[in-house]
Amino acid sequence: MIFEVIGWLGAILFTVSYFLLVRGVLRQEGALYHVLNFGGAVCLMVNAIHFKDNANLAVNGVWAAIALMALYKCCSSFLRNKS
Repeated sequence: MIFEVIGWLGAILFTVSYFLLVRGVLRQEGALYHVLNFGGAVCLMVNAIHFKDNANLAVNGVWAAIALMALYKCCSSFLRNKS
C-alpha cells in the first residue's frame, strides 16, 4: 500500500510541475520546476523498485539525472550571479 501511495505521489508531482509550467506559474529555468520533477522521479523509482518494474526504473532514473543536472545549472548560475 505505501509503495502505491509513493508512486501516486510521484505521478502527481510530475503532473503538477508540468501543469504549473504550462500555466506560466513556474519557469523552465526555475529550480522549483526541477525539484518537483526530481521528487516525482524518485518517488516513481521507489515504486518501480518495489514492483520490480525495470523499464519504469530506468526511465525515471534518467529523468532524475536530468533534473539533477538542471538543478546544478540553476544553482551554479544563481551563485555565479551573486558573486
